[in-house]
Amino acid sequence: MNAPTTLDGLEVGFDIPALPGMAEADIQTPCLVLDLDALERNIRKMGDYARAHGMRHRVHGKMHKSVDVYRLQERLGGACGVCCQKVSEAEVFARAGVKDVLVSNQVRDAAKIDRLARLPKLGARTIVCVDDLANVAELSAAAMKHGTAIECLVEIDCGAGRCGVTTTPAVVALAKAIGAAPGLRFAGIQAYQGAMQHMELYADRKAKIDLAVDMVRDAVEALNAEGITCDIVGGGGTGSYPFESASGVYNELQCGSYAFMDADYGRILDANGQRIDRGEWENALFILTSVMSHAKADRAIVDAGLKAQSVDSGLPVVFGRTDVSYVKCSDEHGVIEDKGGVLKVGDKLKLVPGHCDPTCNVHDWYVGVRGGVVESVWPISARGKAY
Repeated sequence: MNAPTTLDGLEVGFDIPALPGMAEADIQTPCLVLDLDALERNIRKMGDYARAHGMRHRVHGKMHKSVDVYRLQERLGGACGVCCQKVSEAEVFARAGVKDVLVSNQVRDAAKIDRLARLPKLGARTIVCVDDLANVAELSAAAMKHGTAIECLVEIDCGAGRCGVTTTPAVVALAKAIGAAPGLRFAGIQAYQGAMQHMELYADRKAKIDLAVDMVRDAVEALNAEGITCDIVGGGGTGSYPFESASGVYNELQCGSYAFMDADYGRILDANGQRIDRGEWENALFILTSVMSHAKADRAIVDAGLKAQSVDSGLPVVFGRTDVSYVKCSDEHGVIEDKGGVLKVGDKLKLVPGHCDPTCNVHDWYVGVRGGVVESVWPISARGKAY
């Protein structure tokens, strides 16, 4: 009997890249493959770390954009909720039953604010970042219109140079305005130092975070002096979470890439000078690609080009091999340097993407593999939700 080639009306090779029970060798390429054992170890490790350091972990959904991956992070890692960057992204998780959702960004468009104010009706605690007094009035009006409550974090620009206020008096003024606004509740501070996450040296990252911690501590102390408490003091990424955990002021981490790992994050060094993808975290996400041509003796052409990945942080790295390397790409093709002529047409390679977040956003499915067999096929639930 032939093996099934469809699932719920979805056809392999047209709608989906694989089916549960299929051999890894038969997966259609290019596609995203998850090593489920490595993924689960990463998730458990971060969960254990957060608990041991008295921290909550609000995982960043913008990285994987997957309800299924979030549920794994909640079940195995004790995630307290999810961070999203856009309202549409948050809606995906709230509609799937996630009960604690932070839009770790500003929401200013009237239609988006209206949608944000409806999220609590789905049963989700709804939190958003604020850095402008005018936004407080906008959010309050929407919450009152829908009879809901929106929680707000005052965002501090602690070095990323993007959104956020830069002074403690501005933090206090916003916190007071939020507390006085109908339909809103002041929930705390958002202080994510994004600019230093990929700095190679541990000491350089620590120096940047030390400045951020000083800003956050000063703001928290000023709020306390006014009788205003912070339920959440959030931040912390894959490149900085040990520093926020040791700060004595942060209480929530917002790490995302730790679960999958990518080539750019992997190269940064830990306190012992070791790459973080060689001990601290494992590569769990791969672009599976096939050799489609070897007409040139010293190069193989694979089917994972620009449309299968983001190269903003560099080209992907061929996983587990030093005899071949990914050196160039165009829309549909990747060029593999193969000086030894070891590859042949039909061979499959696993690529570690340069940047996992935007790479995941150009695919529809994750294929979860364990022991060489496809165990799960998960939709990338919030893929393309950028508004």
